[in-house]
Amino acid sequence: MKKFFTLLFLIGVTQLSLGQEKYTLSGTITDNSSNETLIGVSILFPELSDGVVTNSYGFYSITLPEGTYQLQVSYLGFKDVIETVNLTSDIRRNFKLTPSEELLNEVILEEKVERVRIRKPQMSVNALSSATIKQIPVVLGEADVIKAILLLPGVTSAGEGASGFNVRGGAADQNLILLDEATIFNSSHLFGFFSVFNPDAIKDLKLYKGGIPARYGGRVSSVLDIYQKEGNSKNVKVSGGIGAVASRLLVEGPIVKDKAAFLLGGRASYAHLFLPLFDIDNKAYFYDLNTKINYNINDNNSLYLSGYFGRDLFSIDDSFKNVYGNAVGNLRWNHIFSDKLFSNASLIYSDYYYGLDLDFVGFEWNSGINNINLKYDLTHYLNDKMKIYSGINNLYYTFNPGRIKPNGPDSGIIEEQLTKKYANEFAAYVDVEHKLSKDFTVEYGLRYSNFTRLGQDEINIYRDNQPVTFDPFLLIYKSEDPIETNTSLSRSDKLATFNSLEPRIAASYAFNDDTSIKASYTRLVQYLHLLSNTSSPTPLDIWTPSGQFVQPQKLDQYALGYFKNFEVKDTEYTLETEAFYKNIDGRVDYIDGAQLIANDAIEQVVLQGEARAYGLEFLLRKNDGDLKGFIAYTLSKSEQRTPGRNENELGINRGQWYNTPYDKTHDISMNLSYELSKKWKFGSNFLFQTGQPTNFPVGQFEFQGIVIPTYGPRNEQRLPSYHRLDLSATLTPSANEGRSWKSEWIFSLYNAYNRRNAASINFRQNAETGNNEAIRTSIFGAIPAVTYNFKF
Repeated sequence: MKKFFTLLFLIGVTQLSLGQEKYTLSGTITDNSSNETLIGVSILFPELSDGVVTNSYGFYSITLPEGTYQLQVSYLGFKDVIETVNLTSDIRRNFKLTPSEELLNEVILEEKVERVRIRKPQMSVNALSSATIKQIPVVLGEADVIKAILLLPGVTSAGEGASGFNVRGGAADQNLILLDEATIFNSSHLFGFFSVFNPDAIKDLKLYKGGIPARYGGRVSSVLDIYQKEGNSKNVKVSGGIGAVASRLLVEGPIVKDKAAFLLGGRASYAHLFLPLFDIDNKAYFYDLNTKINYNINDNNSLYLSGYFGRDLFSIDDSFKNVYGNAVGNLRWNHIFSDKLFSNASLIYSDYYYGLDLDFVGFEWNSGINNINLKYDLTHYLNDKMKIYSGINNLYYTFNPGRIKPNGPDSGIIEEQLTKKYANEFAAYVDVEHKLSKDFTVEYGLRYSNFTRLGQDEINIYRDNQPVTFDPFLLIYKSEDPIETNTSLSRSDKLATFNSLEPRIAASYAFNDDTSIKASYTRLVQYLHLLSNTSSPTPLDIWTPSGQFVQPQKLDQYALGYFKNFEVKDTEYTLETEAFYKNIDGRVDYIDGAQLIANDAIEQVVLQGEARAYGLEFLLRKNDGDLKGFIAYTLSKSEQRTPGRNENELGINRGQWYNTPYDKTHDISMNLSYELSKKWKFGSNFLFQTGQPTNFPVGQFEFQGIVIPTYGPRNEQRLPSYHRLDLSATLTPSANEGRSWKSEWIFSLYNAYNRRNAASINFRQNAETGNNEAIRTSIFGAIPAVTYNFKF
């Protein structure tokens, strides 16, 4: 593998000295109405069948042979720019694109963009715009990022009201979620009913399911990379929405015209305000705040300061109160060294807090995780054949597994702090995008990561270094008590160190402008583990680092895809098909009866095994006309096993493979939108998923008058299949001439045919008949909602 990477690199460098004189065209592309930099803009040279796209900060650079070319700048939702450029020297050229209201421009643009991307080696990536997210029908009418990506192939969730999402059979904690480069540890509000992302504040969103570039690491399933808007440096703009359960408002405008801008967005739910009308003393609400300031120092330097703060509160009669949420901040400096070298330096802080106040038992509980991240990235546009990404970053973690303290003088609870944990994660990477020929392009990279578990106040020592042992008589695993506790450690001590090399490679071969095949291999390593025994994350789950007793998770993923653009009766379609296989070593599992909450020796209940997932994904999109949309289908299998550590141990589930809680054999989703007129637009979603794996009793026995159920192998049964239909209608009133106020009404119906999808099935004995019976619990039936969106 190393020799292969070296050979490709040498070929690319050799190309520097071949051929005629070459020059570089570079610059930044912005929105003319706001000066906002634009991500993923295509700069095309049709006669060369060549082009480039802007990076995450709006910068582009391309090196071409000397000559005169027609240049075309294209971006969805903006008017094309077509110019003739005489390339006889290096040129810095910035473009300002004008938003387009005409549908025809968007259609033409989409076709061009897709034909450029079909040649790129990047695969297993989906992007969604803020406008698309807002048009998708969702529960209670609140536009939601996470619910939108659940429509994509290979993406599922544990069900209605479930936190997080699952990608290609992976667990929710295996997704790296970034907001302006900062890690979001919990992506949900109100235990999964809403996501933490305000759609008004979102500028760009990409979900990487495979072929993940080397600049990303730390999770083994996917990367959800979200960037916030930067703020309008031309004019003050206001946008927002009023919904059935929540409202949002975003204000942006110049601090120094054309030089500096601010963005301030807020969102809050208010359904709890109506509960007292029904003599209900409970509360459940959330709020969040998005902020950003940018300052364009000069053509080569820009500063950005962004932040997010969110909190959820759930309480019952003031005797139980639960508060949790994220807080992140990022100070970023973009610098352009030359027309071929771009840099980004960031100082990032991420924090997740969980608090619990149990007044009826007299104590408070809080836990959390935070990190400080210093990173530096370079993009080097070496020549017209090769682009090099490189960088380093260092994360310092603090883990608070829990602190309990009395909340009153008569509590009787003794204050206790569970042992805090500390760790440092360093990474360096290089990623090369290399065009070997017009039709064949590869992207290859290598990431080196080092994870060090640092000293803590105390650490347990076990006989034979085994915190979990196997009882050969009872045939069960059990926790071992420590033989002593080491309390003489300092923070600088190294409890465990892990070093990993993570190669990545992706390749594409284009048969023509409309057809290509792609393949990728990805190695990823994850050093953090979310301790949870539920099918989806809850705020009470605890993050823990790898160390002496818990090893990192390591993934190898292979993917192969076929991509095609085609026309049927002058209508553009796009077909994407992918097959994937991935294997994960070190997947965390738990012994039977494991206690995870407030456990100061979590190593006593944890075992590690392996997981695997494989499947086929299909995505067919209709890109133009009044009727647009897509249909996605995934056929997949996700399972795991934890065999015995030696021939004398049975392992979990007798060492056999069993379905993971997020295994969904069939997953079908369809999204359609129909524009009847300039005033009316209609939308719909349909989802079908195989039922979630679970365990039902397979028998029972009676002991001292008590009926005790018995169970078979893990996750052997399933809940009923999940399916629903959502509908929406959008009314856009005609704007009065000369007025800046624009608005729309969105009428939605979630679960239109009132399907009572099972969130769980529990069993009980009927008090009258004495027979056992199954009780299905459903969360949502049919739910209508109205949302009013506005901007001026």
